[in-house]
Amino acid sequence: MGKILRETSRPSSISSPGTPSTGPATTSSTSITETVKGSHRFKIMGYSLSKGIGVGKYIASEIFSVGGYDWAIYFYPDGKSVEDNATYVSLFIALASEGTDVRALFELTLLDQSGKERHKVHSHFERTLESGPYTLKYRGSMWGYKRFFKRTSLETSDYLKDDCLSVNCSVGVVKSHTEGPKTFSIAISPSNIAHQFGKLLESGKGSDMSFEVDGETFAAHKLVLAARSAVFRAQLFGPMKDQNTRCIKVEDMEAPVFKAMLHFIYWDSLPDMHELTGINSKWATTLMAQHLLAAADRYGLDRLRLMCEASLCEDVAINTVATTLALAEQHHCFQLKAVCLKFIARPENLRAVMQTDGFEYLKESCPSVLTELLEYVARFTEHSDFLCKHRNEAILDGSDVNGRRVKQRLYCEK
Repeated sequence: MGKILRETSRPSSISSPGTPSTGPATTSSTSITETVKGSHRFKIMGYSLSKGIGVGKYIASEIFSVGGYDWAIYFYPDGKSVEDNATYVSLFIALASEGTDVRALFELTLLDQSGKERHKVHSHFERTLESGPYTLKYRGSMWGYKRFFKRTSLETSDYLKDDCLSVNCSVGVVKSHTEGPKTFSIAISPSNIAHQFGKLLESGKGSDMSFEVDGETFAAHKLVLAARSAVFRAQLFGPMKDQNTRCIKVEDMEAPVFKAMLHFIYWDSLPDMHELTGINSKWATTLMAQHLLAAADRYGLDRLRLMCEASLCEDVAINTVATTLALAEQHHCFQLKAVCLKFIARPENLRAVMQTDGFEYLKESCPSVLTELLEYVARFTEHSDFLCKHRNEAILDGSDVNGRRVKQRLYCEK
C-alpha cells in the first residue's frame, strides 16, 4: 500500500502584551495519502454465445466493494464503439455506487489459461502517472479500453480456453487524511456499577425476597442473585425451585458468613472482616475466610472462592493450617492444598501442627490427606539429609564447598 506523507507546521501563536515569553511553540501534523486496494475475478463462460449481442452491449460481473465504493466489470463482446465494427472486444471497470470525484488506480488483467503466465495486463500500479490517479465523476463513470483485444486474435489465443475467458480487476481507491497530536481528551469515570448494586443491597429498595439465617433476616433481589450464582438461579427460577421463594431458610451457615457472601454478590468485593466479626485479629479473619470459602463453593461463586483461597494462602499459620487443609481437600482447592501441605511438612512446623485441634479434625475428616502429607515430609527429609551429607563432607575435609578452610566439627546440625 503506497503512502504519501506531507508534513505541515503551524506558526507559533503570538503572546499577548505582558505575557512572559516561553519560547516559540511548534505544532505539527501529517497528511497521509494511500490506496485501499481490492480485486475481483470475473469468469466469462460461453464466450462464443455472447458474440453478436450488439455493439455497446455488455456482460457485467457481480458488484464488488473496494474502499467504500461499489464497482463492476463490463465486458463488451462486440466492442463499445460503432466505428470499430465489432473488430475488438472492450473491457471496462465502472463505478457502481453513488460518488463524486472518486480517485482510483486500476488494473485489468486477461489471464493466460495455458499455464505460461503470459497475462495481458493494463495497470496503473507500480508506475508513475503523469496526471495522477484516474477520477470518476459520478455513478456509471468508467475506465478501460475500447480496443482491449482484437477479437480474431483473442479467439486463437491461450486466453480463451473451453470457450471461457478469465478477467482479474484490481482497484485502488485513493484516500487522504491528516494526523496530528490530540489537543483534547474526555475523561471517563471508572465504572461504579458495583457501588450502585451495593447501595441497592444496603437500602433494601425493590427487594422481593428474604433469607433467614441463624435467627437473622436478610433482604435481597432474586434477579441479582440469579445473575451472580447458578445455584441461586436454579433455586429461584429452575424447574426444581423452592416452594416458598419469598423467604428461604438457610441451614448450616452462620449469619455473618451469609452477610459477607451477600456483600460479595452485590459489591463484587470482600467486606472488612474485622468490622464484620467485631474482632481485630488475624485468627478471626482466617476463620471467616474458611467459612466463606465453604459458602462460595456451596453457591457456585468461583471468584469468591479464589479470593478466599488467596487470603488463606497469605495467612497460613500453625494453629489454623490443618483446618484450612481439610477445607481445601473437601472443596477441591488444589493450589491452597499444596501450600498447606508444604507448610505442615517443614520440620520446624510439623510437630506443632500435629498438636492442634485442627489436625485431629483433619485426621477424622480427610484421612487420605495424611498419606500425601507423609510424602511431602519424606521429600523434606531427603532434602535435609542431602544437605547434611554434603555439609559433613565439607566438615570432615576441613574445608567448605569453595575450598576454604573451616573449623572441624563432628556433628550435623538439623
